[in-house]
Amino acid sequence: MHPRSNSHRHGDADSEAEASTSLPATTGAPKETPLPWTQLSALLAVRLAEPINFALVMPFIYEMVEGFEVVKNPQDVSFYAGLLLTSYSICQAITIMYWGPLSDRIGRRPTLLMGLTGDLATFVLFGLSKSYKWAIITRSLNGFFAGNTAVVKSVVAEISDDSNRPRMMALLPLMWNIGVVAGSAIGGLLADPANQYPSIFGRFDILRTYPYLLPCLVGSLTTAMGLFVGLFKLKETLVIEPAVPDVVTQEASIATETTHLVSTAPQQNGEPLPAHSMLSLLTPTSKFVMATNVLMCLAIAMGDQIYPIFAASAPADGGLGFSTRDIGISLSVSSVAVLYLQLVAYPKLVQKYGTLTCCQMGLKIMTPFFFAMPFLSLLSSSIERIIAGKTFMRLPMPTDWMSFVGFEYCMLWILLIGLLLVRITGNVLAFTSLNLLVSNIAPSKAML
Repeated sequence: MHPRSNSHRHGDADSEAEASTSLPATTGAPKETPLPWTQLSALLAVRLAEPINFALVMPFIYEMVEGFEVVKNPQDVSFYAGLLLTSYSICQAITIMYWGPLSDRIGRRPTLLMGLTGDLATFVLFGLSKSYKWAIITRSLNGFFAGNTAVVKSVVAEISDDSNRPRMMALLPLMWNIGVVAGSAIGGLLADPANQYPSIFGRFDILRTYPYLLPCLVGSLTTAMGLFVGLFKLKETLVIEPAVPDVVTQEASIATETTHLVSTAPQQNGEPLPAHSMLSLLTPTSKFVMATNVLMCLAIAMGDQIYPIFAASAPADGGLGFSTRDIGISLSVSSVAVLYLQLVAYPKLVQKYGTLTCCQMGLKIMTPFFFAMPFLSLLSSSIERIIAGKTFMRLPMPTDWMSFVGFEYCMLWILLIGLLLVRITGNVLAFTSLNLLVSNIAPSKAML
């Protein structure tokens, strides 16, 4: 028997072990390789920029569209605000499939720096929006340059091995959620600063003309930091492998979560597929993982983008009646739990139960959020009736109202934060696990 490399031992021996038993093997596990913090820290700085700019607009998006006066019926503001948020995701979905192949041709580092440069420029332009048309154009351009997610995952897979890849992959959603916390806080606290803090920013005419420029500039500082770190610290990690005639076996229809997508065994009919062809990647395992990934990302995107519109809408229209600041606070407080989930809980859970089980747990956990969240509007409507339609969802609550709606108001926030924590927990388990599953089904690092 010829000696086999470590990667083959992990890909074949581990798969056979998992196929023969449903219990995760915890004995004899290889010692974890130390994390390459020099390269990883630079990569995480690059990764942080995108979620901040994604989440920063959510607290004020409803107020922003309302200020453009593009609709006569206030109930239509939600539609146009949702369209503005969706423009980013649609453009990202159109272009993200091209960022990976581009990084295969010109390298990971130039592709990441190109995305950061475009993100920086378009986000500042979005802060200069004075019309709905300008806002949707610049937000769409911002989405075109939001392709670093796919490239960053490839870099993590290339600088890791089987022993430390789960921990390194867990850092990606951690940075995403840290960015969501920071972005939500920045957007909620700094939107329209001339009116929120007139004693500090009231004398700056540019902030009255462009009320959302300040949070966009602050958010862009993170992008500029990522660009600076990427220029001087990030190294190229693209792996160029010699062409090896990988083929797919007819019998490999049953696979586990760590089974490699492409086998090196010859086909029974003696006619192998071309090396790494698109057809060779479309195995039953890869189709199932990709379909799950699409549906899960759709659910997460709906939760992320519908919530700020739901929270800003009036209780009479089925919303919560929150202010821009309250939306930012609610998103930030709930996302703080991610620090514990990613750094402490997830590595232990994936070691005990396995990647696939953690993914299934995450999908089940996040489901109640979508069913329970609309019922909070009933509580908001009850509070609104008590105070005769006054603007009540503003922190801090006036003391004369607390005697009437104190219990209801506290229950609203407790239930809201609880549901947001449920959603965050499900997101962490499902999204991190799917990242690992996608990495596991890749035939080689060169195909990541």
